[in-house]
Amino acid sequence: MGRFAVLLTALLLCCQTLQAQVRTYDEMIAAGELKVAVYKDFAPYSFEDGGQPRGVDVDLAKALAKALGVRLELIWAPAGEKLDDDLRDYIWRGNQLRNQQLADLMMRAPYDRDYAQKRNELGELENGHVVMFGPYQNESWQVAYDRRRLDKVGSVAVFEHHPIGVEVDSVPSFYLTSVFNGMLSAKTHHYPTVAKAFAAMKAGEVDAVMAMRGEIDWQVHEASDAQLALAENAYPNMGKQLWEIGMAVHESNRQLAYAVEQALEGLILDGTLKAIYAEYGLRYEVPEMYQ
Repeated sequence: MGRFAVLLTALLLCCQTLQAQVRTYDEMIAAGELKVAVYKDFAPYSFEDGGQPRGVDVDLAKALAKALGVRLELIWAPAGEKLDDDLRDYIWRGNQLRNQQLADLMMRAPYDRDYAQKRNELGELENGHVVMFGPYQNESWQVAYDRRRLDKVGSVAVFEHHPIGVEVDSVPSFYLTSVFNGMLSAKTHHYPTVAKAFAAMKAGEVDAVMAMRGEIDWQVHEASDAQLALAENAYPNMGKQLWEIGMAVHESNRQLAYAVEQALEGLILDGTLKAIYAEYGLRYEVPEMYQ
């Protein structure tokens, strides 16, 4: 029992130490820096190009830091198995094994009431330590195809006969291998990344690629090939097909959330955010909150 008490005390002290790393808004302003977590190797949102940080989320984070009058410090976040893990590691608890510092702000969190109110088996909020706010992007699913091998995509049914590439373990992967009683599964080819799937399309291995719209827009932009087209088909039996992307802070740091949200609104209304998206070849739709 004595050993257990010592172990428990050490664990509690460790947790308190990590919790103490959550900075208040005043501490952040005094330090003159905004620590922002962005996903690692996630083009076109956050990635490194020749050793320089690039991407929509990176450029938005720079603009927000400038609006707050502080410098930006990026924290590159490898994606965890679940979003809950990422919020825990970068917003409210940290990762003891990686000695992970906490961010003041995390990009690319869902702006979704159902997700925010999700509870565990004990009835507790799964992400009660986190405030998700500031929707800045609408996201959806998209198919791009090569007109040299496919005339059009009237519906996903064409992929019973035409091969399509998807990222392994992604929503499009699960969707295409299960819809219509699995009749598209034989023609669904899996690749480690969306970029690899696009490379396969350019090499003639597949006739189309399905992924998030932003990723598709970026790949089409980078390919600069007039024969690559964007499909306008629907996705029957897929569930949620349009969602909003926002940001996250620790629940004790709502003052920062208010300041960031005010700065974000200005960037949306003056066209800055649309221009950032256009630089990467992405379409931009103003989220409903700001219309």
